[in-house]
Amino acid sequence: MDPRSVKPWFTELQRHIVERLEAFDGQAFRSDGWDRPGGGGGLTRVIEDGNFFERGGVNFSHVMGDGMPASATAHRPELAGRRFEAMGVSLVLHPRNPYCPTVHMNVRCFVALAEGKDPVWWFGGGMDLTPYYPFEEDVRHFHRSCKAAVLPWGGEAEYARLKDWCDRYFFLKHRNEPRGVGGLFFDDLGADGKTGFDTAFGLTKAVGEAFLGGYLPIVERRRDIPYGERERDFQAYRRGRYVEFNLVFDRGTLFGLQSGGRTESILMSMPPVVKWRYDWRPQEGSPEARLYEEFLVPRAWA
Repeated sequence: MDPRSVKPWFTELQRHIVERLEAFDGQAFRSDGWDRPGGGGGLTRVIEDGNFFERGGVNFSHVMGDGMPASATAHRPELAGRRFEAMGVSLVLHPRNPYCPTVHMNVRCFVALAEGKDPVWWFGGGMDLTPYYPFEEDVRHFHRSCKAAVLPWGGEAEYARLKDWCDRYFFLKHRNEPRGVGGLFFDDLGADGKTGFDTAFGLTKAVGEAFLGGYLPIVERRRDIPYGERERDFQAYRRGRYVEFNLVFDRGTLFGLQSGGRTESILMSMPPVVKWRYDWRPQEGSPEARLYEEFLVPRAWA
């Protein structure tokens, strides 16, 4: 499999998503192309202090190197020492309004190369939602969009597998709580030779193309809900969990940093305003407590 055969789809996905988000926000994304020492580069598209998005980024990267980073070989030690190519689109959007959820989406492709051996390739990706003051209809809409993307590529069983994988992956073990309400997550798709290229790439494309339909209707409904200092304060507190996950557990962040990627582009996922408190607990019966009791628990939302 030639990784260059999938590159046009990744770059077009980035272009299309940014175009739609710019129309929604009303402010243009900054465009920042970069080259990576050692091979490759990318295009970072970022918005800060927009009309709606407090911060967001939609990144494309295509990097290569002489040795697989530790984050990529921790569960595939047989690939240690191989040359690699990796490319994909990764986005994180942090709305200013606490009634509008943060969202993450990533689709990617890896190829591990070695002289005299067949290339080992695989796809990964997914999307997940992180609300602060959630609405059940919004969470159900997001999950139904995820399910609709997967069904043609594996049916109910595959959707259930990727939904459960997301619930387990986006979980802060040191806090014993999920980051948000989940969505989809998959990795190593095709690496075992059991999933063909067309199926693996087809599922990856379906997930990437489902993002706008899964997210934009939610923020269109909630963007004008009034909020105050209390809601912003809780949003900043919960954003701290987002930072903790990305820096401690996230495979993409670890791979980017370990492979010598561009730090500014990797850490564009961080929220701009964050707070931590010592042993804070929500007041019983409060809207903040409702997030923990009704939403930060695995459910069959779709």
